Amino acid sequence: MTQRNRDNLSGVAGLQTEFEFTLPRGYVDSSGTLHKKGRMRLATAMDEIAPLRDPRVKANPAYLVIILLARVITRLGTVEVIETGVIENLFAADLAYLQDFYRKINELTPEELGQDGSGDADSEGSASGG
Repeated sequence: MTQRNRDNLSGVAGLQTEFEFTLPRGYVDSSGTLHKKGRMRLATAMDEIAPLRDPRVKANPAYLVIILLARVITRLGTVEVIETGVIENLFAADLAYLQDFYRKINELTPEELGQDGSGDADSEGSASGG
């Protein structure tokens, strides 16, 4: 995804698509700078499908999370480019935190699902039901 596409995702029609986070430990880059604050965007279907084609995932399915997080993290401190090498060098506590954060922002809440769990919050007012 290009940076232009990522910038367009920050708020689409009132839907929040990017979320701030603070890592518990922080990423230390090659110059020793600590980066703790970042942003993650909502995942798309392609974000979850594309890593399945990657040979690193085929060799080691646990690597999927590394590629997935590299795709959806849009900012981490002053790091210019978030790539798999950055995610690989996170402390284990930060990786676990980001996995949990990813699940939280990408799962639907009960309110979004609607009371009946159908995913259609407006099902009572539909023309087909009466």
